[in-house]
Amino acid sequence: MPQSPPSQRSTARHVATRKPIVLIGLMGVGKSTVGRRLAARLHLPFVDADREIEAAAGLKISDIFARFGEDGFRDGERRVIARLIDGRPKVVATGGGAFMNEKTRKLILERSTAIWLDADIDVLVERVGRRDDRPLLQGRDPREILTELAAVRNPVYALAPIHVRSEPLPHEATVEAILKVLSE
Repeated sequence: MPQSPPSQRSTARHVATRKPIVLIGLMGVGKSTVGRRLAARLHLPFVDADREIEAAAGLKISDIFARFGEDGFRDGERRVIARLIDGRPKVVATGGGAFMNEKTRKLILERSTAIWLDADIDVLVERVGRRDDRPLLQGRDPREILTELAAVRNPVYALAPIHVRSEPLPHEATVEAILKVLSE
């Protein structure tokens, strides 16, 4: 695994540790995987907002959607994210729709360094095909759904101050790209 030069690592660490780093983007872009690796490289805690939501509700995401609908889920998601971005340095991976909620987006933009991870639809389709637990894809064509979601969400994701492409390369390449941006 290639390492950044010491000066780049220390600069990125200094920038990143001032407030939480929140990763946003469509499902399959690699927020959780990249987030874990980024946190390890920066020596920061990593938190997956979806796992925290499940723990708080005592239910799986798909069950929360089924029982309370998307609006109920988004309300709980906002409260959990507000708790997670408490000013302490960490890396947080959010669900794909979190940034679409105006109140959640405002919290993220005010209290964290928001990074939009973006990828081509072909990359996302290949990645989401590895899992079957995504409520928005249940019984539907992933390419069609992701294309529709990208058309609606990408202009909102673009409000994040940092935009990093997740290429069809190992996730470590995305981590390196984030570290480079943070050190600039």
